[in-house]
Amino acid sequence: VPSRMNVGQIFECLLGWAGEVLSVRFKCVPFDEMHGPEKSRETVHRMLELARERSGKDWVFNENHAGKIPVYDGRTGEKFDRPVTVGIAYMLKLVHLVDDKIHARSTGPYSLVTQQPLGGKAQQGGQRFGEMEVWALEAFGAAYTLQELLTVKSDDMQGRNEALNAIVKGKAIPRPGTPESFKVLMRELQSLCLDIAAHKVETMDDGTTQDVEVDLMADILGKRTPSRPVYESLSNEENPQ
Repeated sequence: VPSRMNVGQIFECLLGWAGEVLSVRFKCVPFDEMHGPEKSRETVHRMLELARERSGKDWVFNENHAGKIPVYDGRTGEKFDRPVTVGIAYMLKLVHLVDDKIHARSTGPYSLVTQQPLGGKAQQGGQRFGEMEVWALEAFGAAYTLQELLTVKSDDMQGRNEALNAIVKGKAIPRPGTPESFKVLMRELQSLCLDIAAHKVETMDDGTTQDVEVDLMADILGKRTPSRPVYESLSNEENPQ
């Protein structure tokens, strides 16, 4: 059975073939075996057998290869090694139009929990970059593109605002921070009574480094960004008249 094709489509194909030979149309319930085991197969085979009897064409139905008929190569005239399933299937036009699907997003709404962009055109969502796509970029060694996709373009709340400000002001985009999804994972582990914490190394004014624990709850009380990133107004000091 080819990919993305189910057994019901094969039954429909064969039943359509029987209907073509008999010059009739069949209307039946879905092939779900409600009326007994192998009922769909029996019905299709019975109709094919009836088509063979009424048409007088023995090749329409072969009990040894039910639902398959011998096929010949149109160029050489030679018979194929095995019989092939031949039938008439219904072709239905699906209402999937490009105009309804085309979509673009710069910034937009974010999920309240993960702070990642929402999904779908209706919610002005972003394009999902899944596990397998990440593996592909890892295999290519596209480290900076991957870092950008997993941080400032996704759920690095501080990083995406700083990146937007840097773009507006024509400055270099700063280094990304910690994704919010990682903080959510840490909080979920802590909710299981696991003593786990995230640390970072900070460089002090005198050049020494210090190990500092990251406060995962720091952005809870009024410190979360709005649903859309905002950029600071250009100050007069940076752009003198």
